[in-house]
Amino acid sequence: MGDAEVKTSQWRLVEVGRVILFSSGPYAGKLAAIVEIIDHKRALVDGPSSKPELVVPRHAVALSKVALTPIVIAKLPRALRTGVLRQAWEKAEVEKQWEKNAWAKKADKQQRRQGLSDFDRFKVLKLKKQVRNSSDKGALSEVRISSQLPLLSLEIYRL
Repeated sequence: MGDAEVKTSQWRLVEVGRVILFSSGPYAGKLAAIVEIIDHKRALVDGPSSKPELVVPRHAVALSKVALTPIVIAKLPRALRTGVLRQAWEKAEVEKQWEKNAWAKKADKQQRRQGLSDFDRFKVLKLKKQVRNSSDKGALSEVRISSQLPLLSLEIYRL
């Protein structure tokens, strides 16, 4: 008999310890962890963030209102209290993992873009055109680095 190698799927399963992102409702954009699975459509969640504005109180939520993230807090017991969850949350460095995630970076970028004024959107348009038409790769990286600054220098644009 040959050795059979079983490979698990990479699906994001609803499980205790899975970090979720609220997609709608009063907690939209905030993170929480699944503490208990109520049934196939609902779960009990709790979000013990270190930032007071991002804290999500313990409550039941429909799974259709949240998105499952790839972050899992390992070996959490079912129905644990908020204090124990907060310690596990900080030990697993959930917020740091989330900030490194491409999903969070994209959401941050969209939020920054929504806050731009008309003139700032025009400057971004000009930067995009400059990057697209640039043949020099050194200048391309220089434009990308300068575009990450909150206040863009007008010397870059040379309109």
